[in-house]
Amino acid sequence: MEFTFYGHACFSVKIGNKSLLFDPFITPNELAKDIDISTIKADYILVSHGHEDHIADVRKIVNSTGAKLISNYEVVTWFAEKGISDSHPMNHGGSWNFDFGKVKYVNAVHSSTLPDGSPGGNPGGFVIESAEGNFYFAGDTALHMDMKLIPLQTNLDFAILPIGDNFTMGIDDAILAAEFVKVDKVIGVHYDTFGFIKIDSDAAIKAFNTNKVQLMLPAIGETIEL
Repeated sequence: MEFTFYGHACFSVKIGNKSLLFDPFITPNELAKDIDISTIKADYILVSHGHEDHIADVRKIVNSTGAKLISNYEVVTWFAEKGISDSHPMNHGGSWNFDFGKVKYVNAVHSSTLPDGSPGGNPGGFVIESAEGNFYFAGDTALHMDMKLIPLQTNLDFAILPIGDNFTMGIDDAILAAEFVKVDKVIGVHYDTFGFIKIDSDAAIKAFNTNKVQLMLPAIGETIEL
């Protein structure tokens, strides 16, 4: 699998010949100013919840790529009212088999209000199972015990976890989350974008290493093999 980081909590994962884009927030992010969203390829866009810093570029990228939107029922319905009809609604505990693999929408502890004040349903994360490997994207979340349910059903190769603290888990809780879901490889997201979530990257990597977990912090625009 190829993982490309686009800043904040936005990234893509290429599975076979399909590209999955998660939580597109690029053009409003000053740190991602060198990313040209017109060059981004996406067959699917997966949205964890309705906050602006996770959906800002959904419509632009859907319009340029024809990607199918996958999210909870409320987010999908909100975008349908704005002209995005190629979508797949989900809710917590549900799973669906797509042409790239299986997606399960799982619990997250956060909030979810859409930019116009509409309710965004309950926030979530995604467990992806595919022939090339399995991973967990936690979305924006606090540490929670439901994470322990994931490895009972899915052996994960890596997890994508928020580490910026204040609005989500911080470093210490993300280390526990890695233990809960039984991974030794974590990609950190949702950090450094603005003042409340700035981190000491070297200290974070060291803290994960001390707990025998590799923390990867790819640069914006960087692609890594997993």
